[in-house]
Formats: sequence, structure tokens, C-alpha cells
Amino acid sequence: MSETKPKITKKTFIGDVIQNYPETEPVVKKYFGAGCYTCPGSKTEDIAFGATMHNVDPEVIIKELNEIIEKHKS
Repeated sequence: MSETKPKITKKTFIGDVIQNYPETEPVVKKYFGAGCYTCPGSKTEDIAFGATMHNVDPEVIIKELNEIIEKHKS
């Protein structure tokens, strides 16, 4: 039985995305910047919070992140 990782949502921590889905790095950097990779806040800040801080619609980010994850699976 293969391990299924949960889909990214507004409440997914940015640090969890970085750790669990390395293929999403271009999207994370595009919307949040490279600083997320060294910021301690990424462990406690979710996608919705980061989107608000960077003035981006969280649904846009979530859609792109999940699309990359789906492509990477196939």
C-alpha cells in the first residue's frame, strides 16, 4: 500500500509544504520568496497567512501547489 500525502489547503503550514513537497519550490519562491526556506515562521504560518502577508489570493497559490504535486505523482 502506498503512502498518500494530504492535499494542500489554506491551513497547511508553509514549512510542511517545503518539507513534504520539494517539487513545489518554484511556486513557494514565486509567491513567498526564498526567505521561507530559512524563516522559523514557516513552521507556524499557514498558506492563508502567507498569502495575506504577500497580498495574494490563497486559492491561486493552493491551486498551483496542488497542480505541481499531481503532475509529480504521474
